[in-house]
Amino acid sequence: MTRISLKRCLFALFAGFLMLCGLACSETPADHEKADDAVTIVFKHGKIQGDAEHFRQLLLRFEKENPGIHVTGQALPSSTDEQHQFYVINLDAGSADFDVLSMDVIWVPEFARAGWLRDLSALLPEAERRDIFPGPLKAVTSNGRIYAIPWYIDAGLLYYRKDLLDGVGAKPPATWGELVRLAGEMTKGSEDIYGFIWQGKQYEGLVCNVLEYLWSHGGDVLEDGKVVLNSPGNIAALTLMRDLIAKHRISPPLVTTLVEESSRHIFGNGRAVFMRNWPYAWNIFQRNGSPVKGRIGVAPLPAAPGQPSASTLGGWQIGVNRNSRHPQAAERFVRFITSRESQKTMALTIGYKPTRRSLYRDPDLIRQQPFITGLHDIFMNARPRPVSPYYMMMTQILQPEFSAVISGIKTPAEALASADRQIRHVLGVER
Repeated sequence: MTRISLKRCLFALFAGFLMLCGLACSETPADHEKADDAVTIVFKHGKIQGDAEHFRQLLLRFEKENPGIHVTGQALPSSTDEQHQFYVINLDAGSADFDVLSMDVIWVPEFARAGWLRDLSALLPEAERRDIFPGPLKAVTSNGRIYAIPWYIDAGLLYYRKDLLDGVGAKPPATWGELVRLAGEMTKGSEDIYGFIWQGKQYEGLVCNVLEYLWSHGGDVLEDGKVVLNSPGNIAALTLMRDLIAKHRISPPLVTTLVEESSRHIFGNGRAVFMRNWPYAWNIFQRNGSPVKGRIGVAPLPAAPGQPSASTLGGWQIGVNRNSRHPQAAERFVRFITSRESQKTMALTIGYKPTRRSLYRDPDLIRQQPFITGLHDIFMNARPRPVSPYYMMMTQILQPEFSAVISGIKTPAEALASADRQIRHVLGVER
């Protein structure tokens, strides 16, 4: 039995729960009677951040433009790990219970190699491919064929309280040392505001956070196919992450429990000076009634001296289940939901950032979200997580090791040596 097959067998333990949850969490059902000859397609996706009513209206617009096709949107659990488990279990079993699926940027190569996705190359003409950021386009391409269409893009950003920094004449920090200094000075003697919050819970988001520290210290996980975890740069990076909590005390111990939404709530309630998060949070902070409306800024993440800023590439792609009973209707929906017009609508109403580069020159987007022009270069340079068919096994090794460091259970050297040894075993490579 292969490593991947073994993992899929283990995932089967969760099948019943996840199948029920995926069906129960229907978020965007059609709200009108279906004609007898109508086709219904089921769209599985993660929880829509912010106000899901905007997304529901987008689905209704598709139905209006495509009479005879109805879309039922069903939200999966918010955890990306649980979503991955759901897909692996159901797609491996040949399920046709859903037609369209949203996928994390790291899943498409795995799903395409397994033969679970329809070839969607025809949906993305060459002219449109040139308009898509290279990272997401590469992630959905396998052997020259396209198996999903990039939907929205993510990369780690530094959010900061612009009003507080302006008050002391400070600029956003370019280095981690500057962030530590500023956060410490601006929270000294105060118990009501944290210096810096980020996603430290043991899950995929922690790996995204840690990679940004590793890369910005000159480190990495893989290099030319070799495992390079146990390096001085990586040790320095993890030492800094632990020191943010234990030594510098600009990040509270509760950061080890935070995910995107919980950290967003803290920062959005005015209780932190700096926050690492994804671009979606901007729109939420600018809503009427937000305690930080008009008081925040966004900048590239800091780096070690002499090193470039590094952001983890994130984002989601839309594919079609190879076993869909309505593949033509499903492909028509994918074409709609990933179109330039739909991506613009989602950027304006929900905050999801487009994968189509031309939208970063769109006057409507620039007027409502002036910081979006600065995201273009960040997205162009965002780095993917380790590209490997065994990535999902690798992250299951990295998550507990990284968590042990920031929780003070292991030293950085111990954790990196352990992860290095385990990943070399998974990949079947020597030093």
